[in-house]
Amino acid sequence: MTILDYGSGNLRSAQRALERVGADVTVTSDRDAALNAEGLVVPGVGAYEACMAGLKEVRGDRTIGQRLAGGRPVLGICVGMQILFEKGVEFGVETDGCGEWPGEVSQLHAPVLPHMGWNTVEAPQDSVLFRGFDADERFYFVHSYAAQSWAWNSDDSRLAPAKLTWATHGDRFLAAVENGPLSATQFHPEKSGDAGAQLLRNWLEAL
Repeated sequence: MTILDYGSGNLRSAQRALERVGADVTVTSDRDAALNAEGLVVPGVGAYEACMAGLKEVRGDRTIGQRLAGGRPVLGICVGMQILFEKGVEFGVETDGCGEWPGEVSQLHAPVLPHMGWNTVEAPQDSVLFRGFDADERFYFVHSYAAQSWAWNSDDSRLAPAKLTWATHGDRFLAAVENGPLSATQFHPEKSGDAGAQLLRNWLEAL
């Protein structure tokens, strides 16, 4: 199991969370290691533009694309989920993302931002990530931006049809996506206590 180090993300907390559920974890920016890992975790914290710049510097965008082309699992967390979309718009700046999913990441319309704290999610019944969870389970979010729509034509996808999990903070937004080997969460599993640990365990068991 490898966590991609591209200069942005809660690397050590993600590492500890994965080790807690039994994973043997390496944190690295080495492209070969990231390409060949059983599973690749792409965390992210901060601005979309800065995260994409750091990702490109280590050719992480190409690494993600190559892994997915070979059906090899990738998990994005927080901004590591956001950069999987076509673009992000923050502070009036539009930045191209990895383009694995259509659509853009934009600011939520809510009385209070950032959306910080525990929130429930609406997961599909056939979700792998949320298998075994009750509907009132809560996960920890820290963000002001999110993907707020999904416009994927599954006929055009090289990945399996997406399983979409939603949450609401002012606007309704995507809390998680499961799309064949590509999965991502807007919330932080590594900060979500036992619930986050179980979600990571579910992902690992599906590798």
